[in-house]
Amino acid sequence: MTIAFDIVLQVFILICAIAAITVRDLLSSVMILGAYSFFMCLMWAQMGAVDVAFTEASVSAGIGTILFIAALMKTTRRSRD
Repeated sequence: MTIAFDIVLQVFILICAIAAITVRDLLSSVMILGAYSFFMCLMWAQMGAVDVAFTEASVSAGIGTILFIAALMKTTRRSRD
């Protein structure tokens, strides 16, 4: 069961990483990076590094995503690509 969970988690991480660099909308990219950070948090917890998982969840998935979204809301688009 653990090996299957690890493989599924790694597939989700890979999909999020590829999607974050290929999507054209910045807000979508930020949300995908937040999901990537959440899946990395699960991976760290699965490996037994609970302190790293907690830091990943609070800093990267939590505060980092909120700050990225706040920065995006303060900017304007130059073109409609």
